[in-house]
Amino acid sequence: MLKLLYPAEHGEMCDKNIKVCLVGSSGGHLNHLYMLKPFWEGKDRFWATFDKEDSRSLLQGEKIYPVYFPSNRSLKALIINTFRAVKILRKEKPDVIISAGAAPAVPFFYIGKLMHKKLIYIEPFDRVHTRSLTGRLCYRKADVFIVQWEQMKEFYPKAVCLGSIF
Repeated sequence: MLKLLYPAEHGEMCDKNIKVCLVGSSGGHLNHLYMLKPFWEGKDRFWATFDKEDSRSLLQGEKIYPVYFPSNRSLKALIINTFRAVKILRKEKPDVIISAGAAPAVPFFYIGKLMHKKLIYIEPFDRVHTRSLTGRLCYRKADVFIVQWEQMKEFYPKAVCLGSIF
């Protein structure tokens, strides 16, 4: 996945010497990020997600920062999570921020872009014929925008279609 961000001449940067922020809602979005384990497993990483039972259970032993919820279409949550994103990203200084949605991705991507971080967004697998709100908001900020269905490139012309990655 990082080879989409970094050219081959950066060598090691493509593999191990990076810090990764994985950000997303709990439930399916978090499960999708967790399924990228072969990618993030050997890397310095941390998670930003809801403090809920499923995320605590799935991410046991991982470094987790809680984000405010409920967050979908909530101005209050957006403001709170923007301040949390600033605090977390300043403290952790990741090289790459990866998200598969939903709402918590937005403040992390916008703040991350201001901090010159590399951003990878993965449009969820169930998005076959329509764009997600988070995808629409993150598309222009993402350095790499991944779709899993070729027809989604109609909505996101600069996207990379990797097929099913989960």
